[in-house]
Amino acid sequence: MKFFTKQLLSSSMLLTLAGFLMLPHPAFTQGGPKVATRHVYDGAHINSGKIADEALVKQLPGFTNKYAAVNGIKMHYVIGGTGKLLVLLSGWPQTWWSFHKMMPSLKKDYTVMVVDYRGMGSSSKPAAGYDKKTVAGDVYELIKSLGYQKAYVAGHDIGAQVAFSMAANHPDMVEKLVMIDVPHPDETFTAMPMLPAMGTPTDTLDPARPYVWWFAFNQLNGLPEDLLEGRAAIFQKAIFHYLLKDDAAMSELDRAVYAGAYNSREAIRAGNAWYQTFTKDVEDYKKYAVLKMPVLGLGGPGYDWLRFVLPNKASDVKVIKVNNSGHFVPEEQPEVAVEEIRHFLN
Repeated sequence: MKFFTKQLLSSSMLLTLAGFLMLPHPAFTQGGPKVATRHVYDGAHINSGKIADEALVKQLPGFTNKYAAVNGIKMHYVIGGTGKLLVLLSGWPQTWWSFHKMMPSLKKDYTVMVVDYRGMGSSSKPAAGYDKKTVAGDVYELIKSLGYQKAYVAGHDIGAQVAFSMAANHPDMVEKLVMIDVPHPDETFTAMPMLPAMGTPTDTLDPARPYVWWFAFNQLNGLPEDLLEGRAAIFQKAIFHYLLKDDAAMSELDRAVYAGAYNSREAIRAGNAWYQTFTKDVEDYKKYAVLKMPVLGLGGPGYDWLRFVLPNKASDVKVIKVNNSGHFVPEEQPEVAVEEIRHFLN
């Protein structure tokens, strides 16, 4: 048995796994960039107009930029294609754009809707409501408001947690569920180690000994905003390098989009709020019944984690290893992800 798999059976590794890649998940300010006329990332100058939602959607023929009022907040989403509804939910520190490599292919078979949920991108960033049950309720109401009664739901990172919560709380709507590289928070999240294991690298991920230092940093109130306002690219560069297998999988434009989305104080606060509700998410998880709909897990470094955790709360589970990928599967191996999702949904 592989070393990593063996470690899944030890309590210490379970505690470490809880932090394994849960990267919760946005445009300069609500409604579009307003902070500067140019954005600089690592010396590459990118005009801020190119990272606005409207400009990005133009790169994806057949998709439309939309907004809706749901549960007292404004929600931004991008939609296109025909067929049954497939909802895609991104993670931290990203936006709907994280699925842009997959969307053109998926829209050939499905109506694809990628959602910036509460706190993300151009959607509202209210003071509260960042537990995954509440966020899932927003997405559920959005889908209903558009006239859909059933949907396939797929999520990556924090988006996977929201997707799972949708399936647990609204099983009448979620026909099939896809979890990418991260499970829903469970009890192991409450006892993660503060220190890395001896010899553990802190600049790149060792899947056998993951060290998720940002979990603690994101719990702080106020300090992240003071340090990161206008400097999101610096922080994200470290996060992306740690979790990507190949840094080139994210272009300069991609990085500019994500940095712009988290450059403001309210965006930093909202993104961190997804982490600050983990304790509530854990308590909610304990009450959830076992899912009955088919569930697919796609794992890069998180493969063994998904394989170990998902059967605890789902009766019909298939977990597939995505080779040659770090945590950001939708951008590192989009063709593989599309193929596996299409096969699962059909």
